Amino acid sequence: MSDTIKDHEAPGGELTREQLQSALFAQLVMQQANLAMMLLGKVPNPETGQSMRDLEAAKLFIDQLEMLEAKTKGNLNKDEVALLKQSLMALRMAFVDAVETPAPPAKTAETPTSPSASETASPAKPENETAPAEDASAAGEPESRKRYSKKFSL
Repeated sequence: MSDTIKDHEAPGGELTREQLQSALFAQLVMQQANLAMMLLGKVPNPETGQSMRDLEAAKLFIDQLEMLEAKTKGNLNKDEVALLKQSLMALRMAFVDAVETPAPPAKTAETPTSPSASETASPAKPENETAPAEDASAAGEPESRKRYSKKFSL
């Protein structure tokens, strides 16, 4: 195994610039994918150990990876292309699953303080700690307010 590593190293024992950039690219893709999975509720938050769901933020990370795929087309090696495609496929499937599956109330940090009956009865009454701009953008969508409050309640 050490022979294969040495085959990819520069004569001085260090990685070449191309290999270093490839490793950094893979790290970036994995970081974005892991953050999206965490926001989809598929992976617990490493700091708190709790699952969280913020579908809009997860979609942002997926969109960023899609942008990377489009902007780097033709400039990646086959391993980088495969990593990006596999990550996007897994994230898209996890996103669809998260959208189709309602968030379990026992896993959210806000559950003890959020009466869901009053939320559905009066969706215009804000009960979370979001900024006014976020409340205005989500005024017609009670689910969006829930997601924002989960994100900021930690």
